[in-house]
Amino acid sequence: MHTIFHIFRRIVTASFLLPILVRSQPLPPVPAPLQPITNAYQGVIVTDPYQWLEEPGAGPVREWTRLQNERTRSYFSRLPYREGIAQQLMQLRSEESARYFGLDWKKGRIFALRFKPPAQQPILVRLSSLDPPALWKTVFDPNSYNTNGSTAIDWSVVSLDGKLIALSLSEGGSEDGTLHFVEADSGKELADKIPRVQYPTAGGSAAWNADGSGVYYTRYPNPGERPEVDLHFCQQIWFHKLGTPNSEDRYELGKDFPRIAEIAMQTSEDGQWLLATVANGDGGDFAHYLRSAAGKWQQITRFEDGVKSATIGRDSALYLVTVKDAPRGKVLRLPLTTPDLAKATVAVPEGKGVAQGVAPASHGIYAVELQGGPSELNWYPHGSTHATAVPILPVSTVGGAESWFGDELVFGNVSYLKPFAWFTFDPATKNVHRTALCTTSPVDFDDIEVVREFATSKDGTKVPINILRKKGLKLDGQNPTLLYAYGGYGVNLTPGFDSTRRIWFDAGGVYAVANLRGGGEYGEPWHKAGNLTRKQNVFDDFIAAAEHLIHRRYTSPARLAVEGGSNGGLLMGAFLTQRPDLAQAVVSHVGIYDMLRVELDPNGQFNVTEFGTVKDPEQFKALYAYSPLHHVRDHEKYPAALLTTGENDGRVNPYQSRKMAARLQAATGSDRPILFRSTAGAGHGIGTSLKERIAEQADVYSFLFNQLGMDAVKWDF
Repeated sequence: MHTIFHIFRRIVTASFLLPILVRSQPLPPVPAPLQPITNAYQGVIVTDPYQWLEEPGAGPVREWTRLQNERTRSYFSRLPYREGIAQQLMQLRSEESARYFGLDWKKGRIFALRFKPPAQQPILVRLSSLDPPALWKTVFDPNSYNTNGSTAIDWSVVSLDGKLIALSLSEGGSEDGTLHFVEADSGKELADKIPRVQYPTAGGSAAWNADGSGVYYTRYPNPGERPEVDLHFCQQIWFHKLGTPNSEDRYELGKDFPRIAEIAMQTSEDGQWLLATVANGDGGDFAHYLRSAAGKWQQITRFEDGVKSATIGRDSALYLVTVKDAPRGKVLRLPLTTPDLAKATVAVPEGKGVAQGVAPASHGIYAVELQGGPSELNWYPHGSTHATAVPILPVSTVGGAESWFGDELVFGNVSYLKPFAWFTFDPATKNVHRTALCTTSPVDFDDIEVVREFATSKDGTKVPINILRKKGLKLDGQNPTLLYAYGGYGVNLTPGFDSTRRIWFDAGGVYAVANLRGGGEYGEPWHKAGNLTRKQNVFDDFIAAAEHLIHRRYTSPARLAVEGGSNGGLLMGAFLTQRPDLAQAVVSHVGIYDMLRVELDPNGQFNVTEFGTVKDPEQFKALYAYSPLHHVRDHEKYPAALLTTGENDGRVNPYQSRKMAARLQAATGSDRPILFRSTAGAGHGIGTSLKERIAEQADVYSFLFNQLGMDAVKWDF
């Protein structure tokens, strides 16, 4: 009798009384004084009462942030299941097998990044083989380098002989990287260190010369070389010879690049050719430059040529993915000895899918193609346009495809229901072989199915939604549902596995991912239909996806939550201000909300090619029309909102979240909480330690459980 009563009490408390309790006890407000400042844009005067929150070092801003974090912690302290969820998250992560990514092969040596909790950061390892037992040896461990878990490997590059590795290290999620060098066999670190090779604005890259005596690397201006406002712009390529002072490094290329150039490099297998891919900001336009063994640079493509990517093959040729006269993309072959784009020949014609990338082999080409989100993988023998499909998981993603030798392919594959694994494929036998590098999950999703439905946007466009649901789900409008999306930069939201979704499904949740315009799931036209002055299409698509889930009776506004981050945070802000009636809760990570001032930040200027600028009359009109901060209305009954940021974020300035939180808290006419969460030791999310990621995810799940009235008994103890 006692046991039955105890269980009943816990169910009632967790499922009903606690959500009411938290909502009925309003959180104490944090004072955010109105200090109106007016700014003029295209003859329009805009008042900004929270511009003072843009100064992170100012005393009032630090105090406001401290009080906001205390307020948010007081909210979560009322939820008895929050700590149980955090423990379950850590347990799930810890019981997963090691994950391997960033595979690289040089002269028979295999390298990878390996992540296995409780380690806070991935480590760089050398592998004995891809087959069992696939022994591994640590080359560099950032967790030992800095025991607080804040040092991250931004990226690494192995020398062509496999003996040395260059790696960029940054602190606290800042992505502000310094290049280090280690010996592959001993792990011994060399004395050479090169600062300012990596930053969130333009990223960073390096490439070894043929004999491993030095590296080409990306370099931002040193203090004193340019005005302070240019220190995170004007990226160039330099060369460093190991064992020499950085002051003797040699300039190579970049003085004539755009201020917002972003450079990535790769070398041919013999080290005789160096390819530099240069992006014009974040809008999706690229130029390519080739350096010969004689040291001569030659421009191969221009921004207007529509070439999206380039790869050096083992047959002394470039393989280019272009959308010129092929909206879904086709693959061109261009000999390195005669690198004239006009002389390129078609290696893979435009198909039904969107060309994502290629892996040249000895006697053909592997092409990864996209079908509105999920991947396809095809093999094209040289001289043939007939594709042989490589078997992959249903509704899945292919990544990291490379041919290291012969015609064999190594590729990663993951679906919503099956964890990531590395596979090999031999076109001679047509056999796909799963390697020893496969993640095993402590939970399975055998009771979950994936259905792909289409919402109809405002202008009639069909928008895909991938819906993960329990088999036999009753469509009664009562299912707690989380809708996720991004919609920008031509970025594709492709299937991925996450064991921690088991928590969501076990609590009765439905999880949905929408492939909005602005992404690249249907090629460049899909991207262009959602950027610059067409950005409102992205928001309309997301609204249509939410309405579809409600109309199909998956859920109702009272049981629907939405989530997004970065550009997806902008999406959350637009959704929240345009259709506050459609959802109960909004989770927005590192979001952009003030579209009129975002370009004043370094990374914001890189975004101008994607979002537009207030300096252009038509683009200003579009930006102002949807800028979330400027469309918050007083006394509107807004959904509950959790806005998160990291104080070291160099991609989206944390003030964006501060200002939006202050405005929403002052304006909302509902009793649902508006929470602000700032992490001192994190940035945009890249390089964040495991403990910080677990803490934030526990808060997100607890917030959603509380706001959607979900069953939290399993995590209450």
